Amino acid sequence: MSRQQFELNRRQFLTAGTVAAAGATLPGCVDTDGEDFGRPEGVPLSNFNRNSTAESVTAGIDLTGMTAMITGCNSGLGFETMRVLTMRGATVIGAARTMEKAEEACASVPGKAIPVVAELSDLDSLVACGEAVEKIGLPVDRLILNAGIMALPELEQVNGIERHFFVNHLGHFVLTNRVMPSLLRSKSGRVVVLSSSGHSFAPEDGIPFDNLSGETGYEPWKMYGISKLANGLFSLELNKRLAGSKATSNSVHPGVINTNLGRHFPWWQRIAASLIGWTFMKSIQAGAATQTYVATALPLEGYGGYYFSDCNPVNPDPRMQDEAQAAKLWDVSVDLTKPYLL
Repeated sequence: MSRQQFELNRRQFLTAGTVAAAGATLPGCVDTDGEDFGRPEGVPLSNFNRNSTAESVTAGIDLTGMTAMITGCNSGLGFETMRVLTMRGATVIGAARTMEKAEEACASVPGKAIPVVAELSDLDSLVACGEAVEKIGLPVDRLILNAGIMALPELEQVNGIERHFFVNHLGHFVLTNRVMPSLLRSKSGRVVVLSSSGHSFAPEDGIPFDNLSGETGYEPWKMYGISKLANGLFSLELNKRLAGSKATSNSVHPGVINTNLGRHFPWWQRIAASLIGWTFMKSIQAGAATQTYVATALPLEGYGGYYFSDCNPVNPDPRMQDEAQAAKLWDVSVDLTKPYLL
């Protein structure tokens, strides 16, 4: 074997090993869309796909006069969604954990963006955020619940609740409640909840209501999956409760994207993702497409209670369609956050 052939084979071996290691140890980077549960009947399909971008799904759409609110506006999918919506003429209320981050992000987009603070682990912050949105005085036509955390290596709690569940679900539950008056003033409000195919990492029987503290059997990906299942069930129940209004709620799977959501991964996993992530991950531009499409597509007017992936409706894991568990999640969420709700 020549030295050139040896080096080629060595590189191929190392690359294959890196991909295998990434697949084995980064379950959040394994897209589970391969499970085919079909498509819901009667929901409009689009011509877009996993390669479409937020810009392409909004091409030719004038969003002048629309107001959208986005959590996690300062980076990744949230920033890209805000950038594209403002580029198309929408006013965006950009929420971030600090005013500094929100202001910097809002100043960086081509159109009008208004910064607000929404620290999802601080319910007082979310009450203040709702009050700030009310003072802005604009109807919120689109509420895009984009922010979140993923795969914390060790158990962390907020007010005695496991942090993934608190931040990804309860924080957005309270924020949605506080913004609801502004949303219902819209002629046709839409809530878009960022879930994930990672909901498949939740236990087979769904949300463990007797272990929301996370103290029994903490596993990073399981807890992340529980929170993403909660996002989908919250959207399902919210849409049911919006019946009779002109507002709707849908959840989305953005795809697998290398954003700072993976900042808690070990250093070598982050490097692996940056080196070979292009082989199986979407770009941020493509990752933002589905939530942007669901928020803006005219054919989706009046459609709610669905789950979208690659800019089209799909039937998720049956656990995401469990109406009884969705109703229970709502009641438990109210009990946990009641002092902070309108």
